[in-house]
Amino acid sequence: MRNLIMISLFLFLTSWLQAQETPNDFLSADFHKGRRQEVRKAMPPNSVAVFFAAAVRNRANDVDYIYHQDPDFYYLTGYKEPNSILLIFSERQKDKDGNSYDEVLYAQKRDEKAEQWNGKRLGVEGVKGQLGFERAFNAEEFLNADINFSKFENVLFFDFNNDFRDTNDPADIFDLISSFKEKSNYPSDYDATKQQLYGMIKSTELENSANVAQTLGRYLNYNQELKSDKLLVDFVEATDDRSRIEIKEKVALQLKSNNLNSAMLEEIMNTLREIKTKEELVLLKRAVEISAVGQIEVMKAMHPNMSEMEIQGVHEFVYKKYGAEYEGYPSIVGGGNNGCILHYIENNKPKVGNDMVLMDLGAEYHGYTADVTRTIPANGKFSKEQKQIYDIVYNAQEAGIKASVLGASFQAPGQAASKVVAKGLMKLGIIGSPEEARKYFPHGTSHYLGLDVHDKGTYQPFKENTVITVEPGIYIPEGSDCDKKWWGIAVRIEDDILITKNGPVNLSGMAPRTTEAIEAVMKQSSPLDHFKLPALD
Repeated sequence: MRNLIMISLFLFLTSWLQAQETPNDFLSADFHKGRRQEVRKAMPPNSVAVFFAAAVRNRANDVDYIYHQDPDFYYLTGYKEPNSILLIFSERQKDKDGNSYDEVLYAQKRDEKAEQWNGKRLGVEGVKGQLGFERAFNAEEFLNADINFSKFENVLFFDFNNDFRDTNDPADIFDLISSFKEKSNYPSDYDATKQQLYGMIKSTELENSANVAQTLGRYLNYNQELKSDKLLVDFVEATDDRSRIEIKEKVALQLKSNNLNSAMLEEIMNTLREIKTKEELVLLKRAVEISAVGQIEVMKAMHPNMSEMEIQGVHEFVYKKYGAEYEGYPSIVGGGNNGCILHYIENNKPKVGNDMVLMDLGAEYHGYTADVTRTIPANGKFSKEQKQIYDIVYNAQEAGIKASVLGASFQAPGQAASKVVAKGLMKLGIIGSPEEARKYFPHGTSHYLGLDVHDKGTYQPFKENTVITVEPGIYIPEGSDCDKKWWGIAVRIEDDILITKNGPVNLSGMAPRTTEAIEAVMKQSSPLDHFKLPALD
């Protein structure tokens, strides 16, 4: 008996110690369950929503990229493994044994040999015990599951990008999707864009048809393949209500030919993920603060002999030091003219010299990613021309942040920032008219931030607890049509802004933004000042 007690105690302590070896500040099972409930509330009656885990991506030969879960799937489940599928039902269902349920997760099967190489899997019991699902099965059981998708009025799903492989796993994402297509009578010529436009026509009130026809016309001009669809073309070209009514009736019949809906789920998830919950903001703020500290430490460590790659490494070391699992996107470190390439990720310049260095990086912490950009002089002191361009961008960002208020249009920060940039460039003689500013400020000013660096949202007027970026920039590449003294100057300042009822809150404001503050931090000593590695042959 005593030995039995000791063994039980040992097993308990072993389990407890293992639990302490992983972070304990992930989103809770209750959070994910609550998100699934919100999806259910937004679904139409008699519908099922189908979510697939992200595919495993191959890097080269027998090496895969580090697995990253699909953000929607993670948001709804907390599950971080591949080869799985989630079903959410609008109403409770009953199985053949009379058991009631409204959701089910088909998870990757436990496999002792695979786990020896690639780590432990949750399996069905882990999904139930740790993620809080009442109903879960091994993924391979979905292949033979008797699910009658035809009985639902709507089968909601995201259409497939066909960027997944068929592996030796008998229930990989390829097999799960193939099985779903077969069970749901997925047409071989299914066109998600066309279905979305049909839905737009069907739901449009007659008095708004002319406006919708204009929108459809832009789609057709952008996507030439859509011009082969007679219903879409006829609706765009219709000039009277009678013709539009007839087309709407034909569209409704076309939509009834199957119950697949690849548009509605996007709308539901855009609406849900736009507004961050209290639990999400804790993690998002953590990611932002880690990224801001990275910017500060690089300011301290920066010197002209550093390479772009070394600068990137310092940022990412700070991320790992704080427990951030990934970078939210490929790190951008551009010295001088390289900063004029908006998504420059080579980061291979051996020495940054006396150039300014544009650093656009973000830590991903427990799924949530920051996006913070600072531009600093490698030698610690802004030149006259560098400061003039930098101050225009700073003032533009200040105007953009000030415009980021509850109820303002999503375009408000960009409109405010663009005016300042145009005025500043004209004052310096770099452009002759406001319209020319687009040459040197070619991108938007804001995007949503969250589980994705360009997060989901509705792009409607700002709501409370939405997080956006405000990131104006000026880029003057070599060979530009202006005085050579401006060539090679690239500046972007980007901060992560929380929309609140009391005004915008700069979550990344701890990283200096003014030229004076940046120069002051760059004078401080760095822990890396005395970090020397041996020379290599």
